[in-house]
Amino acid sequence: MGDESQRRSGYSIRQFRPEEDAVEVARILAATPEATLWGESDLLRMRELSGVTALVCENGTVISGIAIGRMAADEAEILNLAVRQETRRRGEGKLLVGRLLEEYRRCRVSRVFLEVRESNAGAMAFYESLGFQAVGKRKDYYQDPKEAALVMELGL
Repeated sequence: MGDESQRRSGYSIRQFRPEEDAVEVARILAATPEATLWGESDLLRMRELSGVTALVCENGTVISGIAIGRMAADEAEILNLAVRQETRRRGEGKLLVGRLLEEYRRCRVSRVFLEVRESNAGAMAFYESLGFQAVGKRKDYYQDPKEAALVMELGL
């Protein structure tokens, strides 16, 4: 997921800047029912959280997606991933997750986890294409609607 693939796609990946990006990222999350809904105030407080990495994808100056992860010791978790509906299936999600995984490899993370709605076949296929495998289930993990989450893992 290096710089060359970004240049070819026209997208760039950079660190999330809460004061500049929170409003737009909150809009993207609100329009993405599959993602965890974090409001603007949650996003503004994110820098206070230990081990959190947040990246945005831009096309020119327009933010088109976000990936948020957290490291603890030698493990990491992808907490949230959202891409604008109108720009999906153009590689932005893959670039965002790829850049997170590069960071985790640099930090010697051994395993990365995430949860995905049991009914979200598209997300499961996406993560499987990146090497993640389902390793468990969390009953009633999601609310509104209530649904189980599949736990997926990738060894680095």
